[in-house]
Amino acid sequence: MAIEGSLAEVSLADICQLLAMGKKTGCLTVTDRSNFGYVYFEGGRVTYASILNRPDRLGELLVRNDVIGREDLSQAMERQAHEPGKRLGELLVAQGSLSEEELDRFITIQIEEAVYHLFTWNEGSFHFDPEQRPEQGARKVSINAESLLLEGARRVDEWSLIEKKVPSMDLVFALERDPRGEEGMELTEEHHKILPLLDGSRTVREVVEESGLVEFEVAKAIYGLLQAGFAQRVGQKASETSGDDEDGGAQQHVNLASAYYRAGMMEDAEREYLRALEMEPDQPEVRRRLALICLKASRPQDALEHLVALAHGRSPRPGTLRNLALALESLGRHEEAAEALDRALKAGAPEHDLLLDRGVLELKRGAPGRAREFFRRYRSNSEQVTPPPIYYAYGILAEAMDGNLDGALALGREGLSRYPGEGPILVNLGAVLERRGETEAAEALYLRAIAESPTPPQAHKNLGDLAYRRGDQASARAHYERAVRLEPALGDDAYLKLGNLAYKEGERDRALGLWQRALELNPQNEVVRTNLELMAAAPES
Repeated sequence: MAIEGSLAEVSLADICQLLAMGKKTGCLTVTDRSNFGYVYFEGGRVTYASILNRPDRLGELLVRNDVIGREDLSQAMERQAHEPGKRLGELLVAQGSLSEEELDRFITIQIEEAVYHLFTWNEGSFHFDPEQRPEQGARKVSINAESLLLEGARRVDEWSLIEKKVPSMDLVFALERDPRGEEGMELTEEHHKILPLLDGSRTVREVVEESGLVEFEVAKAIYGLLQAGFAQRVGQKASETSGDDEDGGAQQHVNLASAYYRAGMMEDAEREYLRALEMEPDQPEVRRRLALICLKASRPQDALEHLVALAHGRSPRPGTLRNLALALESLGRHEEAAEALDRALKAGAPEHDLLLDRGVLELKRGAPGRAREFFRRYRSNSEQVTPPPIYYAYGILAEAMDGNLDGALALGREGLSRYPGEGPILVNLGAVLERRGETEAAEALYLRAIAESPTPPQAHKNLGDLAYRRGDQASARAHYERAVRLEPALGDDAYLKLGNLAYKEGERDRALGLWQRALELNPQNEVVRTNLELMAAAPES
């Protein structure tokens, strides 16, 4: 179950403590206006963390701390240019410049610093998705969350003092006099590293980059020098990351959107992708992501617009054509959807994958016999692979609609043995049992389905039908109302029966509105037309 809330109400430290104590596994995403960060937990321990738009300084950290040489870094970066899937640390280890232990130590430092930085955020929101893991290739560590919390709390307290003197990484400081010659002056290792860099030209951010230290250490050392009168502020440079400049503005929105997308925050992702598209309209990958977001949100018309724009003037990818078919299918444009799938096959999409798509499409076209043929071809070509839930959900319907109830029952039971909590399989198998007269068994499956997440609207509709037939008006009404809340366009029958129930209870106006909605969904529903005509002819009591 996801956990979310506002940082104004609950501190990030408190959330991390709860996740650690509960030994949770998943991804905690944190947003603060245009900033975005995430922390991954595994069994309550922190394994990975990152903040968007903060540079990956691993290479410079290693060079500045004399762990590797500049030539080693250049060699690894050159290899990385030819092997984009490889991470810099892995390449440094592979070429013998760095040990696994040293790599883990500095990655741990980076992760700790990211978490400490997140602790300073007191505005925005957080969202925890259980069981989410870092992207493939990310090097994970295992950090005790309690030690992070203690150090983070100490740093937050110190930052509240430091930021009064060093409120921005864009400030420039210079030495008034050199403290190294002062008797009794104790300087830390951090002081010795930054003193040559405080020359009145470098920002705090540049001092961080050139010293190999982390932001907190540099700011704390500068704060000490300011307090002792050895340094002074001499200016400020414009932030290189502020604003939406022509070169980096669109990409910043894309980066932020991609982070939101990975975290499952689709509304935020869509907003940022659209901003990027306004700045640079020709961005195929942005169009693909927007189409996927719209499809997931059951907005096929919006998805279609992005997919058509994506295909315009290009040779569309097979995946784009399959998504185009899905959008057209959702809009009831079945012939065009079939054409898109044929184009996907010619473009190189595996025929095996398209067999399942065609089976679903043929079923929606009202051709269960053809659907069965495609599903059976799909199954015969994938004997070594467990079929996905969608195969069972639609395969049950195809068998049943083509008159093979025994085959539908066998397929449904097989599907439930593999996916016991899959709502559509539960609903469709329940419908088969209901047609066989096994009403109690069917009702038990519908009840199991409404306990799952996400809840299939059709499960509530079917339970409403069972209650309606046995005269349990209160239960029928509750299930129908829940069904249409979950899916407002579920179908005219639910609105018809809700209208009937409202009319029986004397709610004339409500019945009228419900029947009119049923007629909007299906103008050919003669029962609804008759009800409306009778109501219009009957005098109001």
